[in-house]
Amino acid sequence: MIIPIAWRNVWRNRVRSLVVIIAITLGIFAGVFATAFMKGMADHRIESAIESETSHMQFHHKEYRQKDKLELFIPAADKKLEKIRKLDEVKSASNRLKVGCMISAAGTASGAKVLGIHPGEEKNVTDIHNQIITGSYFEDVPGRVKPLVLGKKMAEKLNVQLRSRIVLNLTDINGNPTSAGFRVTGIYDTDNANYDGLHVFVRYRDLLEATGMKEGAGHEIAVYLKQNDQVKPVQKKLGSMFPQAEVATWKELSPDLSYLSSMMDQYTYIFIIIILLALCFGIINTMLMAVLERIKELGMLMAIGMNRRRVFSMIMTESVFLSLTGGVTGILIGWATTQLTGATGIDMSMYAEGLQAMGWSTIIYPDIGVETLIGITFLVIVTGILSSIYPALKALKLNPADSLRTE
Repeated sequence: MIIPIAWRNVWRNRVRSLVVIIAITLGIFAGVFATAFMKGMADHRIESAIESETSHMQFHHKEYRQKDKLELFIPAADKKLEKIRKLDEVKSASNRLKVGCMISAAGTASGAKVLGIHPGEEKNVTDIHNQIITGSYFEDVPGRVKPLVLGKKMAEKLNVQLRSRIVLNLTDINGNPTSAGFRVTGIYDTDNANYDGLHVFVRYRDLLEATGMKEGAGHEIAVYLKQNDQVKPVQKKLGSMFPQAEVATWKELSPDLSYLSSMMDQYTYIFIIIILLALCFGIINTMLMAVLERIKELGMLMAIGMNRRRVFSMIMTESVFLSLTGGVTGILIGWATTQLTGATGIDMSMYAEGLQAMGWSTIIYPDIGVETLIGITFLVIVTGILSSIYPALKALKLNPADSLRTE
């Protein structure tokens, strides 16, 4: 009988119970939706980085990432590339040259990372070709023109546009300073303004000629997998196949994204726990008032034989019902709102400049996993139990004889 009695007791004072339930509902809704919003931002940032910047993993000379020198290339990279492509888990791979240089145009200059790519292969490991906002991605280029594709941020920095002449000032494989002229044939714009302001793309053979490197050499092999969860197994497999090289996953290439990925689950529960701790005091206050109002009733129940364990259980069940009703309602509203906004997206274009400076998208698609909702439900139940302990202990201290004389 404890459960039906506890449920009826919750609604004896409807206004007070509704106020607490609404407060819990709003608190949990805010927690669920804020968590979904942040998770949507983080997931899109990670997905965008993999798609546009790093691919799932990259293959380098053992010392290249530490020293970043032209001579630290992968010997016979084209042959290694063929072996990598034969792995069942690999969807595609592409060999690149990667050179640091000064890029100049019309009296302005800037530091840049120039990637010499095979355009057809590169389309399968990054989506820069889908981010072109002006011009083309190495298509329809006249024979004598050396095409160059750069980011919108870099174009603004150099004050250039389509068909502008660009000069790359770099050092060749023998350590001699050299330069090469190119024409802007495309401008891309990703969600990451910092990436756009640093990376420039040219054809592999054009950069090979400018640096004097041998055909088939490469500084970087970008590897795109069929499944995201295959990153670690493929890394181990490639590490055993090529022990003299370094295979780095996107988490190692972008430590900030790795931290963001691991932080999200912790952030979710920390945020929800803070909200529940605040609501906990409201539940304690409500249940304590309910106990003090029913001193005579509780004394009578104990006087006619209801033991203290059942009194404790009844108070605890009331508290759990109170928190669970508001919690589940808040979770359902938060989940429904997440589904609605996740399908349409939330436009944050008014903050575009600031978001893109940090690499975030201006369209946010909130998302939350079922396991997170189950975890939040569990925390709501725990909150109800913890909130009931003090009021229940207060009820246990009542003396039946004294309580029956209470007016």
